[in-house]
Amino acid sequence: MSERNADELAEVETAEPAEIANKSVTKAVRLLREIAAQPKTGATVTTLAKAVGISRPTAFRLLYSLERTGLVDRVDNNYILGWEMARLGRRADPYAGLAVRAQPLLQELADKFNETVTLSVPNLRDGLDLIAEASGSHVVGITSRMSGRMIGEQYPFHASSSGKVLLADWPIEKVVAQLPEKLEAYTSHTITDRAVLLRELDQVREQGYGVIDNELEEELLSLSRPVRDPSGNMVGVLSLNGPRYRFGRDRIPEGLHQMQLTIDRLVDELWQDSVGD
Repeated sequence: MSERNADELAEVETAEPAEIANKSVTKAVRLLREIAAQPKTGATVTTLAKAVGISRPTAFRLLYSLERTGLVDRVDNNYILGWEMARLGRRADPYAGLAVRAQPLLQELADKFNETVTLSVPNLRDGLDLIAEASGSHVVGITSRMSGRMIGEQYPFHASSSGKVLLADWPIEKVVAQLPEKLEAYTSHTITDRAVLLRELDQVREQGYGVIDNELEEELLSLSRPVRDPSGNMVGVLSLNGPRYRFGRDRIPEGLHQMQLTIDRLVDELWQDSVGD
């Protein structure tokens, strides 16, 4: 490596992230995110420019470059995600980068409460994939479902706080189509009547979080909050779980507050360049 290249590399490594970020690339990524949030028929350059907060000429130049590389396609003056984007997406690990970025925040929350924290993401099968977890020092042996590693575990929608958050994000018609009128009981407190569950899902939508209390396992309390991208789409569910003798209902307000702070930080980490220049 030449002396000049070494000096340039040193300057990049010591620069603040905001100083080395390429604004054109950042704007292009924002355009791609906005196209993904549009209907499958796509959107015009004017619509995209307005949504992203950039001028129409700038949006057109960036979209033209993205079209040339196959990252977007243009159909009847509407832009949609392109064939190359789809090809790259098939090769990408959908969760690795997200899990790595989320892990320190999950651990911080777990340490604060000395309980278990998990992050789940919706999958294409109308389910949730648990992709990251963190545990406080008290966790070992608290309950059978909450001890050990939980990555890859699947929990019943109607008897898990994360499942209730997911169901609350669905249209009612979809919930009715997916769940039978009589639901499986896991404890004496499990909601087994679909009509009763639908009423609780209304409350979950209104309050912005889901709770289970003795519904999946006796003495297990769990809170879940949705993680939403800048367009308002639910991209994940953050959960905080613990046994009621340590993590009782009196700690719910504090838990929900700290969970929202964690979510806000996670969203900033993942979409810090989604707004502004």
